[in-house]
Amino acid sequence: MNEVKAPFEIYKPKNTRVPFLLSIPHCGTSFPNEIKDNYNPNLISAPDDTDWHLETLYDFAEEMGITIIKAVYSRWVIDLNRTPENQSLYNDGRIITSLCPTTTFFGENLYKKDTYQPDTEEIERRLENYYWPYHNKIDDLISDLKNEFGQVLFWDAHSIRRNVQTIQKDDFPDLILGNNDQKTASKEMIDLCLKSLGSENFELKHNTPFKGGFITRSKGKPEANVHALQLEMCKDLYMSHQETSYDAKRATQIKALLKTTFQNLIKHLNE
Repeated sequence: MNEVKAPFEIYKPKNTRVPFLLSIPHCGTSFPNEIKDNYNPNLISAPDDTDWHLETLYDFAEEMGITIIKAVYSRWVIDLNRTPENQSLYNDGRIITSLCPTTTFFGENLYKKDTYQPDTEEIERRLENYYWPYHNKIDDLISDLKNEFGQVLFWDAHSIRRNVQTIQKDDFPDLILGNNDQKTASKEMIDLCLKSLGSENFELKHNTPFKGGFITRSKGKPEANVHALQLEMCKDLYMSHQETSYDAKRATQIKALLKTTFQNLIKHLNE
């Protein structure tokens, strides 16, 4: 039997640690050896639904004392931001890929056998080996930070194509801050983040069309001083127009805004 590789990587702060944990759950591009041969090789060579290059966009975080956890495996193996019961997080009729997807966002079949569906046993195996270890590690990191500092800010980083017709017909705004209708973080933290993110000429929306996925909703417990925020952003803010490669020049403005926002949030945590 192949040894199961840890489904996450941890990047420790390069300077004095602060009570801030950054998660990038959809940046993974690997496929476990034990199931890789079942997939369409043309699709998994560059998995299209990946939150490409967010680890590069956020590479300033380590210098600020922020701990980072990032996924190793593709969301096509198992989606870390869905509920373990595969329940829908929205009730507005939008099409959302499942916990263990069988198609891309655009409806392409992921597996060589078009009719393949992971059975209950296989889904449980993926939950045990790839899903829960990521979530449990987040819990451990949050607990460790809270024990040291008394409070924690958790930031779940995501990106999306400017237009995904299967979710909505219109283009997405530049930035979408999600906190499940202000349930996952304090009002002060949310207001500060909105003020900071809204200080430039980006179009910013709050809890629409995304309120935060299962990670944000399950980790945020402001009554226990654990504040969780999700930021969704359009990929063309930091990638080439075709959304295929990182564009350092294009990324300059959004990267500076993210860094300023993090500085403001850390200052608030230290008050």
